[in-house]
Amino acid sequence: MARLRDRYKQEILPQLVQEFKFKNSLQAPRITKVVVNVGVGEALTNAKALDAAVGDITNITGQKPIITKAKKSIATFKLREGRAIGVKVTLRGDRMWQFLDRLCNIVLPRIRDFRGIAPDAFDGRGNYTLGLREQIAFPEIPYDKIDKIRGMEISIVTTARTDEEGRRLLELVGMPFRS
Repeated sequence: MARLRDRYKQEILPQLVQEFKFKNSLQAPRITKVVVNVGVGEALTNAKALDAAVGDITNITGQKPIITKAKKSIATFKLREGRAIGVKVTLRGDRMWQFLDRLCNIVLPRIRDFRGIAPDAFDGRGNYTLGLREQIAFPEIPYDKIDKIRGMEISIVTTARTDEEGRRLLELVGMPFRS
């Protein structure tokens, strides 16, 4: 089932406790959720774009996303408050571990000219966000069936107190950081 979760419990957790000299294994950082977000700006003019984004994210994550709406009206972008402008899905539990496993071992190595992900995209509290330029890096998306290439933002939320703890956790999980 979730190979990565088992590896976390058996190998990564004891290593983190030893490295950071935690008194208890519950102090070690854990991954709590992964949020996948796609902004669909063209949804303002093309209603089918939102449906395509929902389909792509459902295929990638195995979970139906919610539609995000604009919080403010911005005249220069022809945007009104309450209009649908994106989709997002929050993964927890087994789906989260399976998604992370696929992301680290299949998706990121498939990206063209990939040299590793930026090691400094942490938010100061141990959470990491990375952006992908195209959804076709995922094997679940058939190349000939896409209407438009869309980017996405993947946020990995951890219980780490510092960026150093969060970075080490993601390194041990298998994230290919650029050196």
